[in-house]
Amino acid sequence: MSSITALRRHAPAPKFEAADLRKSGLDPNFWYPLARSKQLKAGKSLAVSFAGEPIALVRPEKGEVFALEDRCAHRQVPLTMGVVRGERLQCHYHCWTYDRTGACVNVPYLDEGKQLPNGVKSYPVREAYGFLFVYTGDQSAPGFAAFPDVSTFAKGEYKTRTLDRTIGCHWSFMHENLMDMNHQFLHRSLMGSIRATCLDVRKGNGWVECDYTFARAAGKQPIGERFMINRKGAAKVADGSIDMMTIRTEYPYQTLKFWTAGSPKDEPALDLWNCYWPTDAEQRRNQTYGLMMIRKPPIPGMIHVIWPFIVAFTNGIFGQDTEIVEAEQAAFDAQGEDWNQEIFPAIQELRALLIDKSVPVPAYAKGGVVKLADLPRA
Repeated sequence: MSSITALRRHAPAPKFEAADLRKSGLDPNFWYPLARSKQLKAGKSLAVSFAGEPIALVRPEKGEVFALEDRCAHRQVPLTMGVVRGERLQCHYHCWTYDRTGACVNVPYLDEGKQLPNGVKSYPVREAYGFLFVYTGDQSAPGFAAFPDVSTFAKGEYKTRTLDRTIGCHWSFMHENLMDMNHQFLHRSLMGSIRATCLDVRKGNGWVECDYTFARAAGKQPIGERFMINRKGAAKVADGSIDMMTIRTEYPYQTLKFWTAGSPKDEPALDLWNCYWPTDAEQRRNQTYGLMMIRKPPIPGMIHVIWPFIVAFTNGIFGQDTEIVEAEQAAFDAQGEDWNQEIFPAIQELRALLIDKSVPVPAYAKGGVVKLADLPRA
């Protein structure tokens, strides 16, 4: 008997859920930010993908951005190799031309009076928060009307940093990493010894959230953290209030809000919105986009002085998180299944939510790359 077979035989049976979370697919029936607005210049196209499905984003010289299936209906070559002319996209190979609906509107060498060929699929696009959101699913599903609300983004009291990382792991690892603040030991080189205390776990239809407070057991407060929460050292508030963090997964998005002791509910020191979406058909890689909104200190212009320290501190944290979730993916790949023994109630509830709301990954079921049209629809 091989060592890996022996390990698998004695691996504990998963509890709380029957499905393998790491083989769950992200439901396409939501809006996903597939690119940053600044990546797509006027008169150009941009190749992106969702769960392995190639998508062409097009920004005409005039008019709104549109999105098409990124393969010509003729020879299947990427349309993003082609040319944008007005509000049309011309294939690089034979100049088959498509409008924003995906209809083929011209084949230069087709005899007059002949019926034009079938076109390609088009996708709804919305531009917001510095991102290009694309909806790849069923437009009759509830997610089509539920566009993300990131209200803090527009508030002048905050400065926003856009997060942009491609990470080699299943998107569910990202939700677990942020939700489970018991992993502060991972960040000891940057933050010293921090103890997280879970205050409450709540759940509802499509969401799970957890409240935390924190205490420093050893080490000095990092200067980046000090500037980020606009406070030196521990909280000292006469009314007995404490620092509090609430992390919420409202499928498929995730948020984190941090309030210093005594601050109003509508004035968090840190307000974070994240979206993780798969780039490949097997969903073993994800693109992470986020909006990290930091409340400005009362001194005008001071936020620009302290911003480099905040960026350096958070980059260090994100780097350590990236390394560990990619190590989790490597363990899953070696084992071929999820052996995790989860004991934290917040993560048990989170895993149940992600499994319940997600769809099968056809690449695992069929052993190859498939189209979005093969995914089950709500």
